[in-house]
Amino acid sequence: MGKDYYKVLGVAKGASDDDLKKAYRKLALKYHPDKNKAPGAEEKFKEIGEAYDVLSDPKKRQIYDQLGEEGLKGGGGMPPGGGSGPASGGFGGMPGGGMPGGYTYSYHGDPRATFAQFFGTADPFESFFGGGGGMPGGGGFGGPGGGGVRGFGGGPGGMGGEPMDIGDILGGLGGGGQGGGGGRRKQPRAQDPTIEKEVFVTLEEVSTGVEKKMKISRKVYSEDGSVRNEEKVLKIQVKPGWKSGTKITFAKEGDQVPGKIAADIAFIIRDKPHKLFSRDGANLKYTYKIPLREALCGSVLHIPTLDNRKIGLDCTGEIIKPNTVKRLQGYGLPLSKEPSKRGDIVVNFEILFPDSLTKSSKDILFD
Repeated sequence: MGKDYYKVLGVAKGASDDDLKKAYRKLALKYHPDKNKAPGAEEKFKEIGEAYDVLSDPKKRQIYDQLGEEGLKGGGGMPPGGGSGPASGGFGGMPGGGMPGGYTYSYHGDPRATFAQFFGTADPFESFFGGGGGMPGGGGFGGPGGGGVRGFGGGPGGMGGEPMDIGDILGGLGGGGQGGGGGRRKQPRAQDPTIEKEVFVTLEEVSTGVEKKMKISRKVYSEDGSVRNEEKVLKIQVKPGWKSGTKITFAKEGDQVPGKIAADIAFIIRDKPHKLFSRDGANLKYTYKIPLREALCGSVLHIPTLDNRKIGLDCTGEIIKPNTVKRLQGYGLPLSKEPSKRGDIVVNFEILFPDSLTKSSKDILFD
């Protein structure tokens, strides 16, 4: 018994041309040897090509419907009303000698040729799996040289063909009826390295929080090879108490290049040097320069804060030594995780010694 071409394509006997195209498109992409490496896939691909070659040609289909595969290939007589003479055969039929007025069909045996004429390309996967379809200087689906097919089907300047459904091309890779075969798989797009830039903030800004606006310029490359510059403002919301080294990342804001994932842009917060304070976590370190007399006799000291106030620190009756440390609690920076709480101002001392002493001063000290 001959082959059932309708069964091979999975369509009914009365299927329309559109039904045949749809069925062939799906099956040919599924069983294409470049995608499906499962045992028997290549033979299946050939059967699909032959079935479509016959059923897509009205004359071959008419003979097949009446005489079956044996009648089509065995030189059976022409059906009534079918005309006479050899068939043109499209891209698959081969005119035969044989009986006068008869018709003999033999599949050319190259399912890739059937595929290429249907789609307008011998390799529809190239643009999705490492090829340069549609890219400047590439052949697209039409192969190397100019005039490749654009997008998924025939395009201006390119070879015609049926449009390809990306779902059919990408669907079922490595599974779904392929027996887990090692077919061609979609390669992940590479991403450019992250671009990092430091952003300096004052301690006053860390204390209150601030919005920083960063203007960036990037290049956007189009599929046709053109390039344009694009400017954009990225806003960084610096929260109160953020530590130096905090990183804020804006995903995929780098140059836009077809076939690649744009680089992330990361801004790293850094403390700008302050004229009075140095930072130690949420604490502010301050060095008070105290004259020797006040260090020995004691005094009320006035310590500055970040918000330009002066806070009294009572050291009367105390002797301030070089290693003395005082704290003003709650006057430091906010805690990053609990902004309602603050660190301290830690006061260290630098004792200022006189360059010289009068005799009377020395006498007093001796006494």
